[in-house]
Amino acid sequence: MIEAVIVGDEREIVLPDLSAYRLGGKRLRGLRCVHTHLKHEPLTQDDLTDLSLLRLDLMAVIEVLESGLPGNIQVGHLAPPAAPPDGESKVTELLPLAPFHQFNLECDEFIAGLEKRLSGTGAPINVHDRRERGLLVSVSTGSRFEQEDSLEELKELARSDNVNVLDTIMQRPKQLHPKYLMGSGKIKEVMIKALQEGATLLIFDQNLSPGQAKAIGEISEMKVIDRNQLILDIFSQRAKSREGKVQVELAQLKYLLPKLSERSTDLSRLTGGIGGRGPGETRLEIDRRRVREKIGRLEKELRTLSMGREQRRSRRRESAIPIISIVGYTNVGKSTLLNVLTKSDVKMEDLLFATLDTSSRRLRFPREREVIITDTVGFIRDLPKDLFAAFAATLDELQDCDLLVHVADISNPRLEQQIEAVEAILTRLHLENRPKLLVLNKIDKVDPETAKNLSNRLNAIPISALQPDTLKHLLSVMEEKVFSSRNFSE
Repeated sequence: MIEAVIVGDEREIVLPDLSAYRLGGKRLRGLRCVHTHLKHEPLTQDDLTDLSLLRLDLMAVIEVLESGLPGNIQVGHLAPPAAPPDGESKVTELLPLAPFHQFNLECDEFIAGLEKRLSGTGAPINVHDRRERGLLVSVSTGSRFEQEDSLEELKELARSDNVNVLDTIMQRPKQLHPKYLMGSGKIKEVMIKALQEGATLLIFDQNLSPGQAKAIGEISEMKVIDRNQLILDIFSQRAKSREGKVQVELAQLKYLLPKLSERSTDLSRLTGGIGGRGPGETRLEIDRRRVREKIGRLEKELRTLSMGREQRRSRRRESAIPIISIVGYTNVGKSTLLNVLTKSDVKMEDLLFATLDTSSRRLRFPREREVIITDTVGFIRDLPKDLFAAFAATLDELQDCDLLVHVADISNPRLEQQIEAVEAILTRLHLENRPKLLVLNKIDKVDPETAKNLSNRLNAIPISALQPDTLKHLLSVMEEKVFSSRNFSE
């Protein structure tokens, strides 16, 4: 069946909008493009790019002779990746050039076989697995080490958000593409990889502008999110308290507001009278106004909730009980340490941002002196601006603490970068001069000599929160620092 007839000039043809031909669960779109070349050219790179990005069944070119009769025909199609012994995979394959009147191809049978071959190349899809199937993409002009380091963290974030990570793709261009972030060749590679693996989601390690997210989403016909959206989604799932939920929703709306784009003027409101006829408030303006109104309501509710927290802080200050706050990168064992020290049961998981809501417990030292010890939300580098602003009120509680216990994961290869990221956030909170104690957790995962050397170099206390015997020295140092910093009553 012929869907469209397109007339171009000697330079190009313009393909129509194909959004009505959705991919669904198929690897190919179900459309074939047959066009002519007037100058005896084979399939061009532009032809093959359209074939790849649009996921067409076939791209065929027919040579037009000077007499107006058809000459040779050439057909290209997407290629399944080659097996490892065959070397690097090709994105497309070309059938042999043949005279038009001698060309014979059982098209439906050929495409059905191609679809089957493409479907069989990726990892088998478990129909009972309801998780999103994601590709992680990093495009950076920075160093390769920093890019790989950030991509590893993105993997952990995706795992924490219950995303099935299929593969990762990296590019280090000389300069970023203003529209697609990556070059046209690389985005074609991403598209083919998504097709081969059956991906449903693209996650970019870099923050995308609204225009970039829209352009990539349109060309890939996939859900496209960036690092900030992934973190916000994790927070939305983990927030349990009312204040935490309000903070996350507020951050999401502030992040969403600049990304709202015009969809249609069909629903524009019409007004009557001279000077009032024509489009009134567009759908976009209505959406933005509603988002701003909800942001205002949530900010008001957050201020009300903050009043209750401020009252609790005032009571703690009046009681003159010292306050110790545990801070650190996400998933370094802060909640585990709080549970062991206070014999409590704060939720613990080997996931990033497993704990979002602040937890406070009483801790009694051996000499019958008490403190309040608080576990805060884990930090992460490049924390989304709106999320940081939303949680700033909660993190203000750190202003009242008498000691910051900075917990770091000694077994993490990014140990020092994580320490620097936490210190940077503490500086943003104006806590850089607060008494601090660096604690290196998870020494059970490294050899003793490494733990000793790192602790000496960083002037830190080595512990394992899973081994209570290693906490005795930490307790004595905490007690000494707290009760020598201010004149607390015994």
